[in-house]
Parts: sequence; C-alpha cells; structure tokens
Amino acid sequence: MHTDALSNFWSTTLDERPASRPRLTAHVQADVVIVGAGFTGLWTAYYLKRLAPERAIVVLEAERVGHGASGRNGGWVVGNLAGLERHIGDLPLAERQTCCGVVADNVDEVGRVLAFEGIEADFNKGGAIYAAARYRDQIAIQRDYLQHLHELGHSEANCYWLDAEQLSEKARFRNGYGGIYHRQVATLNPVKLVTGLAECVERLGVTIYEQSRAETLAHHKVSTREGSVESPMVVCATEGYADRFLDFKRHVIPVQSLVIATEPLSEARWQEIGMAERPAFADASRLINYGHRTADGRIVFGARGTYYLGARSKADQAIDDGAIRMRRDLLVDLLPALEGVRVEYGWGGSLGLSRNFRPHAILDRASGLATAGGYAGEGVAASHLFGRTLAEMILARDTERVRMPWAFNDASHRQLIKRWEVEPLRWLAAQAITYSYAGEEALMRRDRPAPLLKPALRRLNDRFASIIE
Repeated sequence: MHTDALSNFWSTTLDERPASRPRLTAHVQADVVIVGAGFTGLWTAYYLKRLAPERAIVVLEAERVGHGASGRNGGWVVGNLAGLERHIGDLPLAERQTCCGVVADNVDEVGRVLAFEGIEADFNKGGAIYAAARYRDQIAIQRDYLQHLHELGHSEANCYWLDAEQLSEKARFRNGYGGIYHRQVATLNPVKLVTGLAECVERLGVTIYEQSRAETLAHHKVSTREGSVESPMVVCATEGYADRFLDFKRHVIPVQSLVIATEPLSEARWQEIGMAERPAFADASRLINYGHRTADGRIVFGARGTYYLGARSKADQAIDDGAIRMRRDLLVDLLPALEGVRVEYGWGGSLGLSRNFRPHAILDRASGLATAGGYAGEGVAASHLFGRTLAEMILARDTERVRMPWAFNDASHRQLIKRWEVEPLRWLAAQAITYSYAGEEALMRRDRPAPLLKPALRRLNDRFASIIE
C-alpha cells in the first residue's frame, strides 16, 4: 500500500505532475472571483470565458487544483441528480420528463466538451448496472427503484430492467438475479479531467492561484493571507471543503467516501467477469457502493464512509487497512472472480451533503454571491451542469438550464438550503443510521425469512432516509 502522496490511484496516471501555480500575493480586481479549483469552480470559469471572453476571471485554490473531491472520487458521470425528486416531484409529468432529459443529456455534453477541447480523461459511456446481485431482497429494492425512476420522468429507453440472462451478458456477479441498466452514465479519470480542465481555462485567459486559501468572503471581496480580489461577483465552489466559511458549512456538510483500486486484471480474469463495455456498477445496499473498470484494466470501487464529529473535511487522502478490507470484501462478495486479487491503492475524500438532499445552483445578485453544490456524491456530472448554469445566470442568459427548478436566481442560500442540526446531534444521528443500515444489510444477507423483523427494519431505515434525504 502507498503513503498519502501516492494513495490515490488517479494521481499516478498523469505523465507528470503539473507545475505549481503562483500564490496570490497582491490586491487584484476581477469581474468574477471563484473560490475553489475543483469541478464546480473550473466549469463555471470555463463557461464564463466561453460565453464572455472579455470578462476577467480569477480562481483561488487553497491547495492544488483538484485537491478536494474532484481529484478523489470514483469517476462516475451520472445522468441523474441525488435528491432530484425534491425539486421536481410536484411538477406535471411532462415537466418532470424535461428536467430528467436535461440531466440525462448532460452526460453526453460532458463527453462533447472533452472531445472539443482535447481533454483526454478516459471518458467512456458504458452505462451503469444497478444490480440485484448479493441477496434476493435486492430484486424488490431494484424493481422499486426502477419504478421510481420512471415515475420521476426518466425514459424507459434510458432506464430498463435486465433479467438474469441479460445481466450476465454485461457482467457476471455472484448472484446475478437481475438489475437496472441506466444508459446515460459514463466513467472517466477525474484527475485527468480536473488537470486538463484547469489547463484549458488558463488557455482561455482565466487566472488560477494555488496555495491561496480564502480566509474571508466579504461584500464583493475575497481575502487570502497575502492578498485579495475585489469583484462584483464571488462564486463559492467549495462543496464539501467549506471549512473556513461557517455560513456555508451550516448548510452543506462533508461526508467521507472511500475508494480502492485493484491491480490490473489479466485478460482471463476479465473473461470471467465480463464488463467488456466497461459499465459502471453498484448494488442495492444502503451502504452505497460504486465501481467500474478503468482504462488500464483495474477495478476502482468505493463505498460511503463516515461522518466526522464537527463536520470536518478529510484533508489527507490515505485510508486505513480496515477501510480497505471492508471495501475489498464487499467487492469480492459482488464479483467472486476477484478472490486473491491485490488491492494496490486506497484513498478518500469529502463530498458535500445538503440537508434534504437538495443540489443547487444559487445566484444572489444583491449580495454579489453565487454558489453551487450539495451533489451528495454525484458531482462529476452535476458540477458540469451546475457550473454551466451558474455562468449563464451570472451573465443573465435566458436558457433552459437557468429555468430548471434547481436553479435559483436572485435568492440567498440562507433562505433556500435548510440548516443542519447542531452537534453532537448530527454525529449521533449519523452513527445510529449507519448501524441501522448495517443491521438491515446483515439481515438480508442471511437470505432467510424474517417476516416481522425485515419489514420493520426496512421501514425504520426508510424513515431515516426520508429525514436526512
């Protein structure tokens, strides 16, 4: 296993580490200043420059480009939004279908922009399999989820059921009972994307300062230890790393997600597993997991981690042996052909979770402040859509995206995003929910009838989910 600097597999795939960018050591002016050089900040900068090349755009990054979740995630580009039903559940079906079409088409838009700009990020649109593959109760769970997707507005052409035989043609899990195939999902290498996107926006004229932690967000001004940027518009694009900004941290908290990467697999092993089209895959566990086959023939596989008391973001990347073993065991449980395969990397980061799972793009023109986030782990695709939306709102462009129900013009995040409860209530609730989810998982894996306990525990966990989501 590698030390912290080399624990993240994605970071090792670059031909060379990008040179450090300068710190902000002066007082400068800009038309827009963006705090955070991750996906949200860089996509916002990209579309601002593409739409209004004359605008002066400055990006401030506390560490290095892609230091946060943008450089540490599992690489899924999902044509959906976590918590989408919160925004569109009460709309007529035709409007829901339009909204779902926007988030589905966003996957193809990411691929189109990468091709147009020459950003090589191993983008592969292989769809996603949401499998019922470890215990029979997952069949009903996935069937219910497919019905939910259709009722929400996703098309049957994009989301449909695979029977056991159809599933085995795509991937061979331990117990391949069936599952959902979601066509509008791709995978990529997030470090290659964030690195290439930063270089792209710099070519367009955006200025990026690294090692320039924003210490205060005042009215039309962002200050660092050694300098400041005055601007009529400030974009806070910190998501799960808003440690210094209590006003945002009350509304979007960091939750850990931890990932492993195997050694490259032999062709014989891939013949056993399948996945010739390199689909993303997950099962129906509440302990959310996600994986895919990388361009060089490994499996990258992650599962939701924990919540730190006090809403602390994960600064380092390395994870401990216990976290690695848990994910390896879960992966082998899904894919027995991986027994004996070595795990070479293990890393983690913090994703941003808003209360009631409400991803958002918000522009408060009166205060000159904009923000986007709350992606709940699905930020690779959402950050592109929301960064583009923020740019269009800032420039007062009338597009379909700015009229979406998750885009809020002339509004404040304080009014729109519910605050999280105070500590230690948040932490205690997180521990209780984690143990309850694990109990349901253990009970279902026994594959034995429990006519009273199983439904009761499932109802309890559904209730937990409705409270936090």
